Amino acid sequence: MTAGVQTIIYPVKDPERAKALFGALLGVEPYADEPYYIGFKAGGQDIGLDPNGHAQGLTGPVPFWHVTDLRERLAALVAAGAELVQDARDVGNGRLVASVKDADGNMVGLLQDPVTEK
Repeated sequence: MTAGVQTIIYPVKDPERAKALFGALLGVEPYADEPYYIGFKAGGQDIGLDPNGHAQGLTGPVPFWHVTDLRERLAALVAAGAELVQDARDVGNGRLVASVKDADGNMVGLLQDPVTEK
């Protein structure tokens, strides 16, 4: 099950310059400003800047599909012919991410937030 694309991650080489550019574009300050991730929320969209993205195989912006079972979706994508770029990993507080490339080299990200009790 997917909740759609709600996050786009940009790999950046100069986090300070990228932060200034996206701050000017979005008109908001980052909600997260860490050495490993800078995050903005604007218009219901999460925009992330990843200073380590290039080292992890990201070559440009990656749309992240929010899913309820990342490992299941990841296995289905690989079985359908996708190339694994980044296997499932916890990026903090139980949030899982992974990424693949389709047959045309397009990046597809998956993101699963931890289940919260209501």
